[in-house]
Amino acid sequence: MAAVGLTAVAAWVPCRSWGWAAVSFGPHRGLSALLPRKPQRAPRWLPVCRQKTSVSFLNRQDLPRLAYKRLKGKSPGVIFIPGYRSDMNGTKAMAIEEFCKSLGHACIRFDYSGVGSSDGKSEECTVGKWRKDVLSIIDELAEGPQILVGSSLGGWLMLHAAVARPDKVMALIGVATAADGLVTQFNQLPVEVKKEVEIKGVWSMPSKYHEEGFYHIPYSFIKEAEHHCLLHSPIPVNCPIRLLHGMKDDIVPWHTSMQVADQVVSKDVDVILRKHSDHRMKEKADIQLLVYTIDDLIDKLST
Repeated sequence: MAAVGLTAVAAWVPCRSWGWAAVSFGPHRGLSALLPRKPQRAPRWLPVCRQKTSVSFLNRQDLPRLAYKRLKGKSPGVIFIPGYRSDMNGTKAMAIEEFCKSLGHACIRFDYSGVGSSDGKSEECTVGKWRKDVLSIIDELAEGPQILVGSSLGGWLMLHAAVARPDKVMALIGVATAADGLVTQFNQLPVEVKKEVEIKGVWSMPSKYHEEGFYHIPYSFIKEAEHHCLLHSPIPVNCPIRLLHGMKDDIVPWHTSMQVADQVVSKDVDVILRKHSDHRMKEKADIQLLVYTIDDLIDKLST
């Protein structure tokens, strides 16, 4: 298992033009080794005219329909897994689709049940139900090996998917991976606040990313999420893993990505930190880093 002790961590690799550093958790030829040639590539993921991908729906027996957009192409394909209550039309999702289109690779983006264009009630959503959504997308829509890109809570779910579908999930990219995130944040609240949430049945969690300034999270959601925590024991994922995190993230501390790297059994793990990036990691340089990371893993899996 990877270790975060100073003796086990490779030296920081600075890159003046990008403002980030990589920590390697395994003896492999990773992204940092390829950086000198990457800036020479034209930014193909930002075309002048964007071709629209039509929305389709995945019908599931006794489960809500899932809205998705699928771009067919070569393997490995890429599946984007959104963050908490985020949909498939965000900056990262669109950029990934455009980049995959430029390479001719398959790509899927989707909405969780109860979110965006998918069926279902948001107040009935749980981490377990969204885990089933991710597995439905992999089982019913994805063809061949896949690279999962999980943003925030989506990074938590991508780990679950990799454990459940090791034959199809060939690599992982986490963006501000929020493994155990909501449970950890809730457990850090003062005792009296947690008791108040339990009595009221809802936690009004402050967030600058919500128009009301709060996410209203049912107490039942937190209790159900406890059954899906991963960081308390080794995580049986053996594929290549890249964890991108902004050091200005005030929602999920970058140390969480270090914990994930320590707990996964894979020896091919990089933690890549951006000094001035926030939780969303949606600025141009963040997106460039993300698509270069995808490109690097496609190269790795194709050779």
